[in-house]
Amino acid sequence: MKRFILILFFIVLAKESYGQAFYRFRFEEPWSVGAGGGVTQYFGELYSLWKYEEGIQPDYNFSVNVRRTIGTKTRLRLEGSFIQMSGQDPPADPRSLREPRNLHFRARNFEVAFLGEYHWKPVRLNNITRHFLNWYIFAGVGASTNTPKAQLDGEWVSLRPLQLEGNPYPAVIVVFPMGLGMKYKLNVYTDLFIEGNYRFTLTDYMDDISDFDIGDFYQNLLASYGEYGEGPYPDRLRLAVRNNDWLLDNGEPNVEKIKQRIYFDKHGTMRHRIRRGSGLTHRYDGYFTLNIGLEIYFSQDIWENWLRRGRTRQRGWRFW
Repeated sequence: MKRFILILFFIVLAKESYGQAFYRFRFEEPWSVGAGGGVTQYFGELYSLWKYEEGIQPDYNFSVNVRRTIGTKTRLRLEGSFIQMSGQDPPADPRSLREPRNLHFRARNFEVAFLGEYHWKPVRLNNITRHFLNWYIFAGVGASTNTPKAQLDGEWVSLRPLQLEGNPYPAVIVVFPMGLGMKYKLNVYTDLFIEGNYRFTLTDYMDDISDFDIGDFYQNLLASYGEYGEGPYPDRLRLAVRNNDWLLDNGEPNVEKIKQRIYFDKHGTMRHRIRRGSGLTHRYDGYFTLNIGLEIYFSQDIWENWLRRGRTRQRGWRFW
């Protein structure tokens, strides 16, 4: 009889221990943190993907975020990102007539965005019953720094203070991120995510280019340059006009030719415009990111059962 009671005691104790171990995964985890990185593709006056076959010109980015579950299929997200983007004329399709401009830019921006996510499958679940694969869409609003630069004599020069086109534009711009993502459950605490995110903006100056040519402001550029580069801001003209047809042999702007704004190209065709952008006032710049990263869900026992996995291995079981 004593042996039977002892065996029954150990069975109940083992069952209770297993039940408690399982129960710790049965609570919801509304909060999570994530980090990821990937490639960036800029869209604007120095790049065209849809009209011409120019391939991709990728840069890089990385981001961190905090998420909170607020509904059966909805979550909120606060995200901070560092994003590099760039564009240049040399790879341009000759049909676009952009290649002769010889223009380029690079920007390294910081972005903060607040987004809402809507998931295909429910997300308000016990931690252990989270779905292995879940697609989601998202959209939101944010702010980004706007710091285009161009290289001149081996140094990167900030373009926004120079106002090459005579139009001031802000150092911080509004962005509207939206896109599609996918999450894959790696374990109880961690998801792998992949997402594509396109940012719409309300500015045409992320690349410092908007006007079609310099016809409306070339006199202001010439006044800044002077006759031989002795003006107060000679770099304005040097950075605004990069086309070799408008430069002297030493690489300096050909002031006399720019004043006339007429020259004959190698085919004998008369040209009278020093081209910069597309001239489309309704076409704003934007950029796309494709990222991969990890999302970690907060848990009351994550330190014991994930970061200190020794005890888990001793028990000989894990929940996935």
